[in-house]
Amino acid sequence: MIKIESKRGIFALMVAHCAGMVDLVALPVWVGTLIANYHFDPQQAGGLATLFLIGAAGASIFFAPRFNRIHVKFAAIFGFGLAGLAFIISGMNTSFPILAGLHFAGGIAAGTALSVTHGTMGHAVNPHRIFGIAGLAIGIFGVLFLGGTPGLIEKFGGSTMFFVLAGVMLAATLACLLFFPKPTRTVDFDNYENIKNLPPLGRPVWFCMVGVALLAMTQAMTLSFYERIGLERGFTRDMVTMALVIYGIVTIFPAPLAALLQNRVSVTVIIAFGPIFQAIFSLLTTHTHNYMVFALAGPFMAFTILFVHTFAFGLLARLDPTGRAVAGTPAMLMVGAAIAPFISGTLVKFISFEAIGYACCVAVAAQVYLFSQTRKAVLSGTALPKSVIKDEPVPFA
Repeated sequence: MIKIESKRGIFALMVAHCAGMVDLVALPVWVGTLIANYHFDPQQAGGLATLFLIGAAGASIFFAPRFNRIHVKFAAIFGFGLAGLAFIISGMNTSFPILAGLHFAGGIAAGTALSVTHGTMGHAVNPHRIFGIAGLAIGIFGVLFLGGTPGLIEKFGGSTMFFVLAGVMLAATLACLLFFPKPTRTVDFDNYENIKNLPPLGRPVWFCMVGVALLAMTQAMTLSFYERIGLERGFTRDMVTMALVIYGIVTIFPAPLAALLQNRVSVTVIIAFGPIFQAIFSLLTTHTHNYMVFALAGPFMAFTILFVHTFAFGLLARLDPTGRAVAGTPAMLMVGAAIAPFISGTLVKFISFEAIGYACCVAVAAQVYLFSQTRKAVLSGTALPKSVIKDEPVPFA
């Protein structure tokens, strides 16, 4: 049996995490390619990305509460395999209706696989550590993807983007087939007979989940048009590509930093006040005409979401030891991220890039309120569940 904490288990989960969370890295290139190479307007390009994320969110919402009932390894293999097939077919088409259907279908498949991947990670002995490693993995993946994909697209055409995404999904399929692990932490509710007796998720958990959704929405609203903003500001293609590489490099650091600080800082302070930096960096990204500010604001906005949601996921795993909340992390992220590209595309089409920054400030205000409610509940002790995991330490405030 391959355990989560084994090298093979961690490898499979990291590859699966990167494939399932590919939108977090690929959105700027994804939307930019649809506009530049497929000649869709911003609303259409954002709409295609939204369809993929809606499909992923819908699958996550459906499978998250059923995590303990399904064969998770089969779901991961099948999901990533179908997503890869959808991207291969997308690379052979230019019709908007066909691409719309394939984006939606690919999102459902990828969301299914990511849901069971995160659910498995939530069953680790130390979920916070596993999510920290996952953040490091997606940071390294981001450097490779953003450093190489734009050049391949420029040389071989827009369809190359879909073939690269297909390759990522098929790599995850193979990794899951060979090394997908079994949960190593015993949870009382893992028995099928006890599924019907699971207690409902508490309000502090739901506040945190919705906060994560808004965290992802703010991120996606700005960064889905990051490439286009740079080009519209008059920066050269090479300059924008360099900014994307910096974006990838910066995303390597927040997750290991979060793992290092997990026992040294207040988790609830991080999640309650960290999102404020999203508003600051979003305004800088959408308003500046200075290249240095542009090249740093976007990457540090990505730093913010990766740093904050690493703490949020670890906290959710402690607040809900049954694994349902963590299994629903794709839904949390993708419900927010799903509508973001379409909203941003609509704002750009009818108003301006600057409007994205103002909209993000509204979303951040809501995040701060929701995460603060979770913080209050944790500090008062009302957020902590009855012990369903033997000898499990109490979560930190």
